[in-house]
Amino acid sequence: MEIYLMQHGPNLSKDEDPEESLSPEGESQVSKAAQAINKMGLTFDVIIASPKKRSQQTAAIVAEAIGFPVDGIVETEKVKAMTPVEETIHYLEQFKDKQSVLIAGHLPSLAEVASFLLTSGSKATIQFERGGIGRIDVTALPTHEGTLRWYLAPAQLDLMAG
Repeated sequence: MEIYLMQHGPNLSKDEDPEESLSPEGESQVSKAAQAINKMGLTFDVIIASPKKRSQQTAAIVAEAIGFPVDGIVETEKVKAMTPVEETIHYLEQFKDKQSVLIAGHLPSLAEVASFLLTSGSKATIQFERGGIGRIDVTALPTHEGTLRWYLAPAQLDLMAG
């Protein structure tokens, strides 16, 4: 299974927008990332977002760019920022028959999921950036023996988008 982890784009502050939607900069950044994802030929069997608006917007922008049905995005509390990693991994187990899963999520949970999948005992440090995306391959869940295939920061995705 290919697990893609993408942090939502930059968002408005709570003062500006109580729902903390993507900022105009965030929408632009995620759109460029989505263009790059499309150019890379990536497809997803499942796209998962948290109930937070910025996560849903990020997932929807990527879905639209690759032709994934926006109404097919799975919303769950299990990918929220402070969800215990074991709950997120257990949730992902239901998709074990799928080839590729994208999580449009938050920190610190994305970093915790990545660390869990890659190592046991100690923590792997992966620097996620808003609008960046990474891929970890696993043969089964749960596992601590995943393989980090790549991580692309927003600046790299911007270059790829053209």
